[in-house]
Amino acid sequence: MILIKNGRVIDPESRRDEVTDILIDGKIIKKIENNICEEDMDKVIDARGMIVSPGLIDVHVHFRDPGFTYKEDIMSGSEAAAKGGFTTVVCMANTNPVADNEGIIQYIINEGKKSPINVLVTAAVSMGLKGMELVDMEGLKASGAVGFTDDGMPLMNSALVMDAMEIAKILNVPLSFHEEDPKLIYNPGINEGSVSEKLGLKGALRTAEDVMVARDCILAIQTRARINIQHVSSSESVDIIRCAKSKGADIYAEATPHHFALTEEAVIKYGTNAKMNPPLRTEEDRLAIIEGLKDNTLNIIATDHAPHSSEEKEREFYRAPSGIIGLETSLALGITYLVKEGHLNIAGLLEKMTVSPAKLYNLEAGRIKEGAVADLVLFNMDERWTVESFVSKSSNSPFLGCELQGKVKFTLCGGRIVYNDYQSTSEYI
Repeated sequence: MILIKNGRVIDPESRRDEVTDILIDGKIIKKIENNICEEDMDKVIDARGMIVSPGLIDVHVHFRDPGFTYKEDIMSGSEAAAKGGFTTVVCMANTNPVADNEGIIQYIINEGKKSPINVLVTAAVSMGLKGMELVDMEGLKASGAVGFTDDGMPLMNSALVMDAMEIAKILNVPLSFHEEDPKLIYNPGINEGSVSEKLGLKGALRTAEDVMVARDCILAIQTRARINIQHVSSSESVDIIRCAKSKGADIYAEATPHHFALTEEAVIKYGTNAKMNPPLRTEEDRLAIIEGLKDNTLNIIATDHAPHSSEEKEREFYRAPSGIIGLETSLALGITYLVKEGHLNIAGLLEKMTVSPAKLYNLEAGRIKEGAVADLVLFNMDERWTVESFVSKSSNSPFLGCELQGKVKFTLCGGRIVYNDYQSTSEYI
């Protein structure tokens, strides 16, 4: 049994926010109350000065397994997630081979069972991510897929998207969309604007995102399917999503930490480590994303954790792959750029990293209550630290060397301590 003493317990779902104790028996939260006796405990964690939150949930990660395990694999990605306070992640389908069949889905699920956290998997919407033919959605859900996405590849066939939404509605699973029209992208990973001009590059028009978001919002209104608009980067897209939600559409939408923390100017400073799809845009866009988080137009914070090797990122800008890692810095970036700047309170931040992602995927997770599974993260909201190294196999991050606020101290998944910042094995921590 593990006893967490004197932590500030914040549960966004129930609005609990109080200093109290939590008793964990096996995998389950047995008791939440003050002054629980410490006798007969296997381990006691002194959580004074820490916040105790539901384990974080990331609905958008790339663990590169199978096919690209030199960048990341399920175990290394899971360990990076645990360090960042995440107890559940949802893997995208753009593996090699593509997760469009039962064999690959089962492989990822089985490998995930060996990891310290909960690893869930999406299946592709279209066979081979080619956008031409729907996968067997019913069969892949039965094999363990929790949702469907061609993330990384936009779905250009509107009729196929509408068919997918109608099936997903029946199956009660979400569809997640990467929204960029490739015909409006001259060079991916950099915004078409003053910075791209300064660097002598053509970039990605914001319109490439906006037109795709508009289409899928209209289809979501029509079908009433539950959809997720991934990594929103444009102020116009925020407005479109807000309008569609006001008309009753069942839309979730993601903001990434890099899109609310950085602008296109970061490309000048960090080079290819600030190259991602969709790209970083203007300060106006960054502030619009923050406003979208504040009014819940954007109700999920997701990392789009996208590892690449140093050799790949050291290529010329136009040849380097897009994407950055994010699991180990996500919570701290939220605290540094949203909470400490007065945009969200800590409960509001945690809601977008726990209960809202759980609702998107119908998960019995993201909450703290007696009888629930003990997936928890303990962190010091005020501790400053410098990003110096990563557990991930890759280190493609613009935040390397940056000082952030908010440090994860413990992560517990299923009642087990899967990350311990103190590296202590003593009975009393």
